[in-house]
Amino acid sequence: MKAALAGLLMILPLGAGLADPGDAAEGPTPLAAHRAVYTISLAGGSGSSAPVSAAGLIAYEFRGSACEGYATNFRQVTQLLRGEGEPMSSDTRSLTFEDGDAKTLRFRIDSAQAGAPEPQIDGSATRTAAGDISVSLSSPQKKSVDLGQDILFPTQHVARIIEHAKAGDGVLQARVFDGSDTGEKIFDTLTVIGKASTEDNSDVQRAPALKSIRRWPITISYFDSSKPDGAPEYVLSFDLYENGVSGSLKLDYGAFALDAQLSQIEMLPITACP
Repeated sequence: MKAALAGLLMILPLGAGLADPGDAAEGPTPLAAHRAVYTISLAGGSGSSAPVSAAGLIAYEFRGSACEGYATNFRQVTQLLRGEGEPMSSDTRSLTFEDGDAKTLRFRIDSAQAGAPEPQIDGSATRTAAGDISVSLSSPQKKSVDLGQDILFPTQHVARIIEHAKAGDGVLQARVFDGSDTGEKIFDTLTVIGKASTEDNSDVQRAPALKSIRRWPITISYFDSSKPDGAPEYVLSFDLYENGVSGSLKLDYGAFALDAQLSQIEMLPITACP
């Protein structure tokens, strides 16, 4: 579960200037620098291993531009209460930087389970002129890994989703690398895109800054690329706003699911490119 929680919001910023050429008449939607807080609760579960309750918070900050690159600061604290035994607690912090051309991704993830620190994940990924992705890790051990081609970084991925949403395409398949888990893992993703809407919802009621902004209901299934016939590791559902903000989220692990309700949002100044 740690990998999924660490990467929960790292995929959400929308890359300005990467819109579908067919939407040139609309112009690119400005990227929203923002801070957001999400309140975690248990959405449901089944089986003896499922928790009976959950609590926690996600704090997320996004800043940047297509010329400066995109920086994210993420923290999630979660406590799961089981029917028997001690509660399970986790604390994950993540810092990432992705340049505006999606040529480099810098990542650092610190986490703890039940108060005990786990090995830090620290490294960078670079895309060559030929399109190959090379990862250089300094922690948990110094290592270089070649991941191959046809892999998207997080901002690229969401930009591609927005392109498909604007074009009316309902499905997108993509391989994604975000630095989570071991710093080497590739996810095969399947994204289902619903119908656009600008009607008020519960997120807009709590965050008036989102009013009248077009959004799409998104469901993304994440599969371990090393297990091509396996079930998804988790399924992430949320409303993706055209300015790159994510509404309330649902994270489904199969045996149980978590809700992360958008409870606070602060729009920050945007640094305009020259």
